[in-house]
Amino acid sequence: MPSRRYVVADVFTTHPYGGNQLAVVLDSEGLTTAQMLAITREFNFSESTFVLPPDDPAHTARVRIFTTACEVPFAGHPNVGTAYVLARMGELFGRRIGDTVLFEELAGLVPVSIQTEKGVVTGATLTAPESLWLGESFDVAAIAACLRLNPVDVLLERHAPREASVGLPFVIVELTGTEALARIRLDAEASCALLETHAARGLHVYAREASATNARLRARNFCPQLGSAEDAATGSANAALAGLLASLDPATDGQFHFEVTQGLEMGRPSQLQLAARKADGVITAQVGGACVSVMQGVLDID
Repeated sequence: MPSRRYVVADVFTTHPYGGNQLAVVLDSEGLTTAQMLAITREFNFSESTFVLPPDDPAHTARVRIFTTACEVPFAGHPNVGTAYVLARMGELFGRRIGDTVLFEELAGLVPVSIQTEKGVVTGATLTAPESLWLGESFDVAAIAACLRLNPVDVLLERHAPREASVGLPFVIVELTGTEALARIRLDAEASCALLETHAARGLHVYAREASATNARLRARNFCPQLGSAEDAATGSANAALAGLLASLDPATDGQFHFEVTQGLEMGRPSQLQLAARKADGVITAQVGGACVSVMQGVLDID
């Protein structure tokens, strides 16, 4: 029975047992889709990745991403964590890992730059595979019901609850403050029913923290459709959030930066660094952060 190596990393944290857990399966050749889904359910993290040889040898790897419910075309913490794990290895498929890796995914090509400190790999930053897409707005009362909040807790000053995506769509919802964020008690059934006929895969809810730049944010992410009632750190949704906020700025072009704290309510504090670039009407987004390796081993899967 062949052994398949895996590494578990915590993503968007500098401390073990914080951030968002990720299992990276390194020897994935020959695994079926059903086996990948079963392995993901065995780890029971929000997502796991499976590393395969690239279709184009100019790229680093083909990466398949699974939640416990299904395969997804793109996700944030799986890309950041997988790049971190591979960079720490230093070599993949007989080739050295450089300062940037290129992952082939269902949503497209995902470039991820490696973060180092004094020669040690510490994290990574991805560039989302798609430019910002904005979908339809949602009824405030329906969103509030899903979150078991009062409609007045939803802030409409900047934008209504709205679909946004840079590779994986979410409904982005701003609340009046972090106190309202802490009061959320998701109605998973109502959330799934609301999104059943829409592209969005979950609700990404945020509030602003007091800061001189108004760029410090707190967030929670709810995606029962993908197998997780709540996610500790959601790179794809936060990248879409950065893109949405950049789109609302009156400046025609520019760079925008945000810091997001997520996962506090789950006991897994996560810190994400966001950036969005607006140029010629097109908005692209990046998300990055630190990672730590917490365990490794082998899977006895034939």
